[in-house]
Amino acid sequence: MPKTTYSAIPAYITKDGSEIRELMHPAVHGNHCQSLAEALVHPGTTTRLHRHQRSEEIYHVLSGLGTMTLAGKRFALAPGDTVCIAPGAAHCVTATGTAPLRILCCCSPPYAHADTELLPSGHHGEPGVNQIDGADAVTSRSGDEPGAKAVPGPPV
Repeated sequence: MPKTTYSAIPAYITKDGSEIRELMHPAVHGNHCQSLAEALVHPGTTTRLHRHQRSEEIYHVLSGLGTMTLAGKRFALAPGDTVCIAPGAAHCVTATGTAPLRILCCCSPPYAHADTELLPSGHHGEPGVNQIDGADAVTSRSGDEPGAKAVPGPPV
């Protein structure tokens, strides 16, 4: 049975601009149908608006405060909240507190950069202010995306 240790997992910046630790991913750990990651969104920042055509995501807030925009609706996030994000639903999160917003993210099928579509600010009424600058924040695990820097993580 695969097991990981948090302190041994390097963080990377994903397409939406959040800092991610892949706690369990098939490309690295031998599981098959889902991935589990911790996302950190730093105070005062908003992830890039995006959607996944294939993956359903479940977010569970561990700590911090925030707001989420999901399919054009905005609502508060607090520790203990859990949100299901359907495939194709545009979403982003903002850390509104003084500490980072820490979220567990489960994806099925597993997270893949290729399944992440960045959307323009204001798409379906979602916010565009204070979003993380994707030109500087977008990196790739494999480094094969234009302008991306290679960082550790599953090669998906």
